[in-house]
Amino acid sequence: MGSADHLLLAPLKIFIGYDPREDAAFEVCRHSLLKRSSIPLEISAIKQANLRSAGLYWRDRGPTESTEFSFTRFLTPYLAGFQGWAMFVDCDFLYTDDIADLVALLDDRYAVMCVQHEYAPKEATKMDGAVQTVYPRKNWSSMVLYNCAHPKNKILTPELVSSQTGAFLHRFAWLEDDEIGSVPFVWNFLVGHNRVEENDPNTFPKAIHYTSGGPWFERYKDCEFADLWQKQLKEWKKEKTLGDS
Repeated sequence: MGSADHLLLAPLKIFIGYDPREDAAFEVCRHSLLKRSSIPLEISAIKQANLRSAGLYWRDRGPTESTEFSFTRFLTPYLAGFQGWAMFVDCDFLYTDDIADLVALLDDRYAVMCVQHEYAPKEATKMDGAVQTVYPRKNWSSMVLYNCAHPKNKILTPELVSSQTGAFLHRFAWLEDDEIGSVPFVWNFLVGHNRVEENDPNTFPKAIHYTSGGPWFERYKDCEFADLWQKQLKEWKKEKTLGDS
């Protein structure tokens, strides 16, 4: 049984991973969600500094953490009060379609739902020189819909997220395989990996993920779909200027 109906009664909580180096990416991701959504959204930034000052996160940063939200993302159910459905998404996403269409796929039988990529990056580095790590279920955790009230997700406390291994968290090791639901790849379309098939509109991304690096980095300013991101950036800047005047 789907969960879309009760989600429409309250805003969908969305937590976007925030890294100071990617402030523009965060703003564009947020703007693209709000611009196209036909349902109410409650969007928050997951900022590591704020979590640390609130005593909700205290692990030391490891060498494989390419962003400040590598582990804080798993606090999503906790931050949502272990109630309803909530979504975490990396900041390097651009939404091209209505998030309501993704919400319509939610199924209460699952603890989490995500795009179940089979992905092995070719590059040794990503973004601004961060090391590219390879592990099972790579990129599954980059956009996750959490059934926050699911009993299995109650394990995701600040204590666990601050102490458990990256392998345990990113591979969803607290869940059985049949507790992880799948959504179409177009909701986490990996630039440089997934392909738009000619004459097949179902392969065009609804959420573009600039996973190796996006146009806000000089090295990736001409990457695939860079034009769509730049257009969204201009729209956000224009609306921000009008709002500030």
